[in-house]
Amino acid sequence: MTTRCGFVAIIGPPNAGKAPLANALVGQKVSIVTQKAQTTRMRLRAVVMHKSTQLILVDTPGVFEPRQRLDRAMVNEVWLGMEDADHILIVLDASLPVTEETEILLARLRGTSKPVSLALNKIDLVARDTLLQKVQELNELIDLKDTFLISADRKDGLERLADTLSEAMSEGPYLYPEDQAADIPSLLLAAEVTREKLFLRLHQELPYALTVESEKWENKKDGSIRIEQTVYVRRDGQKAIVLGKGGRTIKEIGAEARLELEAMFDCSVHLFIFVKVRKNWQEDPERYRVMGLDFKAK
Repeated sequence: MTTRCGFVAIIGPPNAGKAPLANALVGQKVSIVTQKAQTTRMRLRAVVMHKSTQLILVDTPGVFEPRQRLDRAMVNEVWLGMEDADHILIVLDASLPVTEETEILLARLRGTSKPVSLALNKIDLVARDTLLQKVQELNELIDLKDTFLISADRKDGLERLADTLSEAMSEGPYLYPEDQAADIPSLLLAAEVTREKLFLRLHQELPYALTVESEKWENKKDGSIRIEQTVYVRRDGQKAIVLGKGGRTIKEIGAEARLELEAMFDCSVHLFIFVKVRKNWQEDPERYRVMGLDFKAK
């Protein structure tokens, strides 16, 4: 059997639906999803087996105008993801106008020699006439190899997208085992699950002021896993909010994270979460190393 394999960078502005698309194509959750913009902070390689092709999706943070060091490191991950790719897939929210973030992205892509395709997501929220007008507008802004009309949440249009991308990949051996869903260390995946629960539970700017690290991992003799995590925040007041009255908030978040981790790892998980104040964690090179980000990104 002839096999194909290649890398597809999934890029776009915040909240366009890149993570839901990656999860839907893989067939299981590999990237965290929230309604808040800029949830994804690092590149993640998701592995899709489609017919005789292995598509390696490079899921990247949303493109936005960076204002601080963490922002620059996140946007840098997008450009690095593009360099790794054989094909670039722009994901845009069909229900939104072309934004400043989209313009930044398209300007960067106009000089690439790589094939670029467009996935217009959330088409179920848009009237057909408006959708066709949006497709025409975007095709006039940039030279696109293909345009896909999809709804990642409803899994509409994904078969054609997967077929087309698979056929575009070069012949070659698979780079990952066929049963591997993502290229991410378990320690980092566990931290991302807890961070997702924090994003979903906490409001306003607090989720952006914290990071989560899995600091200890122990495989127990009974087949269970013990994980110790630390949530780093910048101020004492933020720590109090994360903990909640009598520690109730962090206990509930921990319970939700534990259930999801048990489903992911198919075993019992003993999850212990500590909350610490580290005022300048966004200026600490070690935190960036743990997250897989470039501290010196410009």
